[in-house]
Amino acid sequence: MRIARLATGAGPRTGIVAGETVRVLEPAVGVLDLLEADDDERERIAAGVVDEVPLADAALLVPIEPASLRDFVTFEEHVEGMVLAAGPDAAIPPEWYEAPTFYFSNIASLAGPFDDVAVPPGCAALDFELEVAAIVGREGRDLTPDAARSHIAGYTILNDWSARDLQAREMKVLLGPAKGKDFASTLGPWIVTADELEQYRRDDRLHLELEVRVNGTKVGDDSLANSGWSFEEMLAYASRGTRVVPGDVLGSGTCGSGCLAELWGRRGRREPPPLAPGDMVAITVEGIGEIRNRIVAGVDPVPLPAARPAAHRRARS
Repeated sequence: MRIARLATGAGPRTGIVAGETVRVLEPAVGVLDLLEADDDERERIAAGVVDEVPLADAALLVPIEPASLRDFVTFEEHVEGMVLAAGPDAAIPPEWYEAPTFYFSNIASLAGPFDDVAVPPGCAALDFELEVAAIVGREGRDLTPDAARSHIAGYTILNDWSARDLQAREMKVLLGPAKGKDFASTLGPWIVTADELEQYRRDDRLHLELEVRVNGTKVGDDSLANSGWSFEEMLAYASRGTRVVPGDVLGSGTCGSGCLAELWGRRGRREPPPLAPGDMVAITVEGIGEIRNRIVAGVDPVPLPAARPAAHRRARS
């Protein structure tokens, strides 16, 4: 099943994508109602169609309002290219191999699958990141990877937009990315329930082909199977010592050649150039679909002063 959210004259509605049609469900039905249901209940809920809209005319929204968004970094090729920006002798830190590290992204700045994305204030090095995301459908805690599989309800495409110049400055303070990341993340075009993608599973990986194009020219491609950890392993790690809940979203991290910064690291120059207003970024994932976002001009940053020296520092031994 392909579950979408779309804008209607009566507000956002949940719909089922069937071929070239979106079947709009009753107003009370939310995306989580479908994701949390078992197969029989999901089919019963999906039968409550109140309208049908041609897919070409549907104003698709972000397919879920997440409870949280954890974004991992799980592709070795991507990490290898990124560390090369520090110099030709730079190497992947050994800690990367120990656990599937993630950061929390900003669920208040999500973009729909075909929305415009504005250049963030002060950014001169805008980048995309080609990812797949898993959606949690059942609550859990301290899950094993085997148990985690039944907690994943579906998958969608994620573009984790990045302001590389802002990110590089911020991370020198030894904290995760802030304004370098929190201005936009695209999810869409819909959620494909996990059962539909089982046909692509071999061993513990989904073998999905991934591709990103800028203005129609292919920039990168990879297979989701190259991820260093499976989504089940990522979810098990995310649940360690805490709860995961329905609506949590887990990003795979950028695949190999899935962003400009990785290519810059390998080539030693900003080629292709950073994204600019007018550029169109299209991401396609086998078995899921395609998202397309056009870059538009943003606003100037509101100026802030530099840090004020502490005027009342304590005398310390």
